[in-house]
Amino acid sequence: MKNIDFKTRLGRFGVYAGLASLLLLPSACQDSFLDTDPQGQQSGDVFWQNEGDATKAVNAMYANLRSFGNTAFGAIAVESVGSDETEKGSSASDATFFNTYDNFSVGSTEGQLGAFWSAQYQNINYANQVLDNVPAIEMTAALKDRYLAEAKFIRAYSYFRLVRAFGDIPLRLTVPAGTEEYNIPRTPKAEVYAAIEKDLTEAAAVLPATYGATDLGRVTKGAALSLHAKVSMYQQKWQQVYDLTSQVMASGQYSLFPNYEQLFRIQNENSSESIFEIQNELVLENKDASNSQYSQVQGVRGVVGGGWGFNVPTKELAASYETGDPRRDATIIFRGETTPEGDAIAATGDNTMYNQKSYVPFNLFVSGFNEGAQQNVRVIRYADVLLMNAEAANELGKTTEALASLELVRARARGTSATILPKVTTAEKTALQRAIWRERQFELALEYDRYFDVIRQGRGTEVFGPKGWQANKNEVWPIPQTEIDLSGGVLTQNAGY
Repeated sequence: MKNIDFKTRLGRFGVYAGLASLLLLPSACQDSFLDTDPQGQQSGDVFWQNEGDATKAVNAMYANLRSFGNTAFGAIAVESVGSDETEKGSSASDATFFNTYDNFSVGSTEGQLGAFWSAQYQNINYANQVLDNVPAIEMTAALKDRYLAEAKFIRAYSYFRLVRAFGDIPLRLTVPAGTEEYNIPRTPKAEVYAAIEKDLTEAAAVLPATYGATDLGRVTKGAALSLHAKVSMYQQKWQQVYDLTSQVMASGQYSLFPNYEQLFRIQNENSSESIFEIQNELVLENKDASNSQYSQVQGVRGVVGGGWGFNVPTKELAASYETGDPRRDATIIFRGETTPEGDAIAATGDNTMYNQKSYVPFNLFVSGFNEGAQQNVRVIRYADVLLMNAEAANELGKTTEALASLELVRARARGTSATILPKVTTAEKTALQRAIWRERQFELALEYDRYFDVIRQGRGTEVFGPKGWQANKNEVWPIPQTEIDLSGGVLTQNAGY
């Protein structure tokens, strides 16, 4: 069983309302960065005294990544349901607000916008507190440098999620010294991207390639390089994408896990393909620490050990796979099937399909705990790095390399079959680009990439137009009205909302 990260105790807040909150942290420091003691808290005025405080602050930063706004409703609304591969799910009358993201009628007052926004700025606040306070602590220099690098990665990760969702956003790189520093305007997205890249460059220079067992799940050099590559891809910096992904590939740290379906099972978390995962766990003696709802909200509805049934695959996704592609059945739970883990899915129910990548076998459910609380969230996989490398190589005219990286992903999916998923051989740039884009869709389906992939590819109208997507508006979501109100009008709204 994995060790667990301890429960963060800060409430949900936005960039303005919550930055004055004191850091409240569990008082005990355990052997592992994922261990927890839920007893006792320390307030900010007696914190930041020693290495133990620095450790607890960094651990709290990781713990917050699994919050509801980071991995459940907020993330589903902003990062998934707008795509053509998912829809609301559950019963028709349950959480109908999701439909406004699916048909692009959402307004700035819808609550999941604020939930997602607040979750990201809460991550950023944790990171900024580490970056502001840890440098002055007397502690082991190498560990201090590493903690600062970890904080830079987490900050960059959350700013990336924000900038691709909202465009221009407030860029805050320090904790406000007083209330007069709360209200800052939106920063142009180019400057936000530059800050993200700076954080990731500095983090990659310090972070280790691997960790020991007690630190399994912390961000690595490979994670910083890989996220930097994705950030660069969104800016079409193709040489940089190629260089960064090539560095990850040459490191020898990662390889594709042989079995695609098994890659997403609990026993194979943090596998050879994993570059960064949000660590979750079910700990019988500590319910507070077993609080992930990532799997629960997407689990099969109407069965003990299943879940709420949101964020379900669409019939369009199910129909789009190449004939015989094993990833279809490994990605989608169909009504009437029996899963590879032996769960018989009833033939009738509210939804015809569910997300198999977030699925936890029903016999692992423990009464009184969230269904699937022990399921990690795969954030960056090596397959994504290979496909980013293929796309960049194709853009740079390196056709042979593009085809080779693409083939590695298809070969894993193909397995031992000689009749499915033939090699892509086209040397024509546009045709190869489309083949790589299709491969990203099938390889990364239901992993919260498809929506923003289509937009960065300039295909929003083509793919999402039938759902109501409008160019020059829906490239970004509306800024939460609560944040505009809290700012006293300093924040401005995105065009068209």
